[in-house]
Amino acid sequence: MKKIRIAYCIPALYYPSGMERVLILKANYLACHGYEVHIILTDGGDKPPYFPLDPSVRLHQLDIDFEEPYRYVFPLRVWLYRVRMRILKKKLNECLCALKPDITVSLLRRDINVINRMTDGSLKMGEIHFDRMHYRNFNVSWLPSRLNACIERRWMNSLIQELRQLSKFVVLTHEDAAFWPELQNVHVIPNPVPFFPDTVSDCSNKQVIAMGRYVAQKGFDRLISAWRMVADRHPDWTLRIYGDGHLRERLQLQVEDLKLTDSCFLERSISDVVSKFCESSISVLSSRFEGFGLVIVEAMSCGIPVVAYTCHCGPRDIITDRKDGILVSEGDIAGLAEGISRLIEDEELRRKMGKEARRRAADYRMEVIGAQWIELFESLLSRPVQDEGN
Repeated sequence: MKKIRIAYCIPALYYPSGMERVLILKANYLACHGYEVHIILTDGGDKPPYFPLDPSVRLHQLDIDFEEPYRYVFPLRVWLYRVRMRILKKKLNECLCALKPDITVSLLRRDINVINRMTDGSLKMGEIHFDRMHYRNFNVSWLPSRLNACIERRWMNSLIQELRQLSKFVVLTHEDAAFWPELQNVHVIPNPVPFFPDTVSDCSNKQVIAMGRYVAQKGFDRLISAWRMVADRHPDWTLRIYGDGHLRERLQLQVEDLKLTDSCFLERSISDVVSKFCESSISVLSSRFEGFGLVIVEAMSCGIPVVAYTCHCGPRDIITDRKDGILVSEGDIAGLAEGISRLIEDEELRRKMGKEARRRAADYRMEVIGAQWIELFESLLSRPVQDEGN
């Protein structure tokens, strides 16, 4: 029986970030379940994947280097980008025609602009790892705001035209799916959790944890402000934040200004996140927005409840409020502090929510999410030809 052949398009795999990590998890799963998997890259040269990749998954480097033009002034950058897009269209078509995949999946980077004009005959799909509200935003500081808004609308409209032609467009949350009313081909499949450890937290250590990059999106400034309120009530508890990013020094100054140096610690990112979750009793997501919020599921898989803002998108899809975690109105710093304090003050509730969180996280194991992808692929390939596309 012929193997189903899947081709993914992504800029590179050497980044230690979520989209690349999730793609490799799915590629490895599909390869172990009889699929022939190819990943087509445009950048990164011969840099190896950051995360372990099954040796049967084949990489194809087009060597276009979209990053290089960013060193130039804006008008020249635009011209160089257009030149590279023409090269991408030619090289990607040649690669796909040689591979003859059954399905080609765009991760909605630059390739989405040309994928519907490929002549290889494969079904074309898209999957997005961002939420619509924060995707294809356009803001050049020296341009008038009206012109920025006009360009952003045109850019999004061109994307919608491409997405309409796909066989399926996969988003991560039901919340985000509602933000694509122009499309009739939207399908929801969440990200898989990369681990589901046998050993979990007993929720007894007096430690709260948060993880993410030290950037404005993650809202750690709001968490530190909330922690000032928590520390006043519970000085024997500590908060540890793990990550890297350009705002670390500024956040450290905030910790010092609020006199939290004895209870709030800004740590560097670590590879063994499971052990850090398991030595904690509560996790917090203070983000201003997310595409999904995989760190929520990672914490829950380790048996700890999560206190999270109801930011767009992710937390409301994952957490059932007051059952396996606590949802707090977006931006309510006092409410965030109150949610953390409630779990600190009620150990029985904390343990109960931790167990429910673990049960909820099981819905995101790779074998569960992988089965959803296989079901989708097989349903598309079994459709009559005249039903393909939208």
